[in-house]
Amino acid sequence: MLRIEDTDAARSSDDSARGIMEDLAWLGIEWDDGPALPLSDGRTAGGDARGVGPFFQARRVALYDRCAEQLVRAGRAYPAFETPDVIDAQRREAVAAKRTYRFPRPPEIEPGRYNDALKSRWERALAGESHVLRFVAPSHEILVQDRVLGEVKIAAGELDDFVIRKADGFPTYHFAVVVDDETMGVTHVMRAQEHLANTPRHVALQQALGFRTPVYAHMPLIMNMDNSKMSKRDKAKAARTRLQERLSKGLTPAAAAEALELPDSEVAAFLAKDNDSLAVAERIARVYNIALPEIEVCDFRAAGYLPEAMCNFLSLLGWNPGMKTPDGKDLEKFDLAFLREHFSIERIGRTNSKFDRVKLLSFNADAIGALPDAEFASRWRAWCEEFEPALARAVPPQRWAWLSRAVKARARTLRDGAKAAAFAMLDDATYPFDPGAASKHLQASGGAGLRLLADARTRLATADPFEPEVLHGILDQMAQQFGGMGPVAQPIRVAIAGTAVSPPLPETLAVLGRDRVLGRLDRCIGIAST
Repeated sequence: MLRIEDTDAARSSDDSARGIMEDLAWLGIEWDDGPALPLSDGRTAGGDARGVGPFFQARRVALYDRCAEQLVRAGRAYPAFETPDVIDAQRREAVAAKRTYRFPRPPEIEPGRYNDALKSRWERALAGESHVLRFVAPSHEILVQDRVLGEVKIAAGELDDFVIRKADGFPTYHFAVVVDDETMGVTHVMRAQEHLANTPRHVALQQALGFRTPVYAHMPLIMNMDNSKMSKRDKAKAARTRLQERLSKGLTPAAAAEALELPDSEVAAFLAKDNDSLAVAERIARVYNIALPEIEVCDFRAAGYLPEAMCNFLSLLGWNPGMKTPDGKDLEKFDLAFLREHFSIERIGRTNSKFDRVKLLSFNADAIGALPDAEFASRWRAWCEEFEPALARAVPPQRWAWLSRAVKARARTLRDGAKAAAFAMLDDATYPFDPGAASKHLQASGGAGLRLLADARTRLATADPFEPEVLHGILDQMAQQFGGMGPVAQPIRVAIAGTAVSPPLPETLAVLGRDRVLGRLDRCIGIAST
C-alpha cells in the first residue's frame, strides 16, 4: 500500500507526491492500494479496491478529528492553549536547570476522566480558540515487540503529553499514522531504526483508541562510507565544499552571489552552515558545473542507473538471502522475482549498512553488460530522450544501434554512454580542437597526420554504404599502409571529435554520416593547415 503523508503543508506538494510514485514505478515496485498511476505498459498501479482510501492524509482530516474527539471524551487528550513563546520559555528554563523538558500537564486534567475542566477546554477549542491537542501519556510501562531488535521497553513515566493535533488543525505524524494503520488494515510497519523512539507513542495511542498493534520491524540505517548518515544534506555539504574551494582560489563571496543571482546574505548563510537549502546547492551545481551526490531515487535515475541494479543493491543494505553461488561465494546478484520469493524479516540485520557507491556502480555496469544489444539500445534511447534530448535529436534512429553498440562496453551508467557520444552533439562549424592532441597527432612529424587526413577524406568520400562494416574495411587498409591503426585512427578522431578519444571509429564515423564526417575533415584540414 502506498500512503502519502502530506499533513505538513510546507513540505508537501502534488509534484513531490507524483515524483515518489513515478520513482517507485520506475524501480518496478508497484502498489496494490494507493493513488492510481498509469504505467508505461498500459496498466495502472494502485486503486482502492478495499475501500480504505483516500490515500492522501490531507484528505482524511475529518477521520482524524473524530478519533481526536474520541480521545478527549475518554479523558485521554486535552486542548492546550499555551503560545509558542510560552513553550519556548519553559524549554529554556528546563535547559538552564539541566533537566529534560516535558510539557507540564495542567493539574485539573485527570487521566481517563472527561471532567468539567476538560469539558470547558473542549468547548473553548470548538469555539475556535487557538490550541493544540495533547495526548494524556500513560503512566504504565510500554512494551514494543520488534521483529528485528527484539523486545523494547519504555519505563513508566517516560512519555510526555505529546501533541497529536497541531494549531492548524492537521494531525501530527504520530496520530495520523496510528489512525491510518488501523483503518487501512496495515499489518506490518517496517521503517528505519531512527523511528524506534516514536513507536512507544504509537503503541500508547493504539491502546488508548482500542486499536490493534501492527507487527513492527525497525531496519538499520543507510550510512555513507564515512559513517555519516546518508541524507539530502549531503548535497548541500558537497556544494558548500566545492564553493569554498573556489573561494580559496580567489573567487569573492560577492562575485559568487552575483553569479548565482542570490542575495549576499543567502550565500553567506549557506556557507556558514546556517541553512542546507537544496535549491541553493542545486544552483551552485548548475552555475559551477559541480556534480552533486545522488541521494534520491530520481538522482540515480537521472545519473543513468538501471532500476534492476538499484533494487538488487538496495536489498543488500541490511539484508541478505543467506545463499551461496555454485563456486561458494555469497549470492548477491538477483532480480525482484527472487527477492519476492526469498525475502524475510528474520534475515534483516541490526547494524547500520554503508552505501558503497563503488559497489553500486559495479552492479550497474554488470547489469548493462548483461543486456542484449537491442534492449540496451532501446532503453538507452528512452533515457536520452528524457535526460539528454540533444543526443537523441542528433542521432537518427536508424543509426542508433551503431552508436549503442559502440558505447555499451564502456558504459557503467547510461550517462557514461551519453558522455562517450558527446562527439555527435558538437556543432560541426564551431567545435574546438584539443591543442595537445592536435599538436601530437596532426602537426608532429612534419604534418604527417594532416596528410593522412587528406587521404582518409578521399577514401571515406567513396565509401558505399557509409556503414561500420565498410568503414572498418577502409580503415584496415589504411592501417596496413600507414603502420598500424593508431597512426590512422588518432588524427581522424581529432578531426571529427576535437580530441583523440572517441568510441570505436567505424561506428563513430557511421553515426555522424558521410556529410558531417567530410565537413568536419575539411574544417580540420583547413584550420590545421593555416
